[in-house]
Amino acid sequence: MRRIALVAMATFMTLALGSSAALAANVHFKHGSPVFTDNGVTLTASGSLAGLGNGDVVIAVSATGTPTATCTNPAGATQPPGQNPAEVTLTGVGGFPASEVKNGNLFFSVETAAPVSPIPGAPDCPNRQWTEAITDVAFTSATITVYQPCTDTSPPIDCTVVLSQTFTL
Repeated sequence: MRRIALVAMATFMTLALGSSAALAANVHFKHGSPVFTDNGVTLTASGSLAGLGNGDVVIAVSATGTPTATCTNPAGATQPPGQNPAEVTLTGVGGFPASEVKNGNLFFSVETAAPVSPIPGAPDCPNRQWTEAITDVAFTSATITVYQPCTDTSPPIDCTVVLSQTFTL
């Protein structure tokens, strides 16, 4: 009888833990999220997530866009528009401790890094003596990837992905 009670309790605990893991697997953006803010040469993604489990969260943002560049001659007097450099992909990563997850909800804000500027070798300017600087990025898409549990904020991130979604901007 005691063995049956222990087996029943073990089964119950397994089901209970399994169902809480299933709830944590339903990570999603709350209504109105995410919001993207174009900061010129960086992009900030912010919003609220629901359905998270207990544990630290890492959020990675990868944004793609077309940069605008300016070429400056060695004298610094002329700044004709440069040819637009190739499309760039910029990334940013934010770590959030488990203590910030409240009832499965988390507010986040993650900003990408800026592109390398000036561009080494000024490939879109008349010659290598000029300076090519990126002045703006027209962002076209962004992907938000949520990892939990995770404390690894150095790409490539080696944690469990609980949500990954791409947005057209």
